[in-house]
Amino acid sequence: MTRIVRFDDEGTPRYGRAYGDGEVQVLSAAPWAGGVPVGRTLGLKGLRLMAPCEPTKVVCVGRNYAAHARELGNEVPKEPLIFIKPASSVIGPEEAIRLPSQSTDVQHEAELAIVIGKRCRGIAEGEAPGYVAGLTCLNDVTARDIQRAESHLTRSKSFDTFCPIGPWIVEGWDVEPRAVRCTVEGELRQDGNTRAMIFGAAALVAFVSSVMTLEPGDVIATGTPAGVARIEAGQRVEVEIERIGTLANPVIAEGR
Repeated sequence: MTRIVRFDDEGTPRYGRAYGDGEVQVLSAAPWAGGVPVGRTLGLKGLRLMAPCEPTKVVCVGRNYAAHARELGNEVPKEPLIFIKPASSVIGPEEAIRLPSQSTDVQHEAELAIVIGKRCRGIAEGEAPGYVAGLTCLNDVTARDIQRAESHLTRSKSFDTFCPIGPWIVEGWDVEPRAVRCTVEGELRQDGNTRAMIFGAAALVAFVSSVMTLEPGDVIATGTPAGVARIEAGQRVEVEIERIGTLANPVIAEGR
């Protein structure tokens, strides 16, 4: 298993490819941008990891787990329900989720995310694997009270820091069922599996590409299982995807 990482190198963001022994081969750029090894290696444990990609957009899928749709009192959609989180909402592992003053009910949503590796538009499901760089963890942080009050999702999903991604991208197209979990301060909140997704990974890539052009580094978040709940300042939220890793973020009040 190889992993794409993005890390801070004395103030300069860099990409690398991490191998099983923890050795990171530094790349000249992101793999999807033609990055090649520069002849330098580092240890993974010593790096400050950043969000592993720089998406032009994050396309999220709502109500893709029936149990989650039910817990929010919604019907299961007949086709993927998509919305966009802005690039400005993206943060990496160990960066703080900031609770905005406009909301009193910010919640976690653990999700498997697909990272696009090659520009695509209008592709078929069977073509999807050839356009994907790999898979990662994502937390679709949501101001639930704002979501309930408004008829659309934009504001509730788009605050700065509301899209933690990471800690890395596992390369390739391994979409076999994976456990999706979220813990807050060690308490297990979400415990689902991607086998329960209504629309599978390939179907989602094809559907989104039928609507908009997907660029290298763009992200598709595949929906969250049941168990979403409020997070509060001072807590630590961990999103774990089986055979990928754990994305951890502290929570702070806005302005800190």
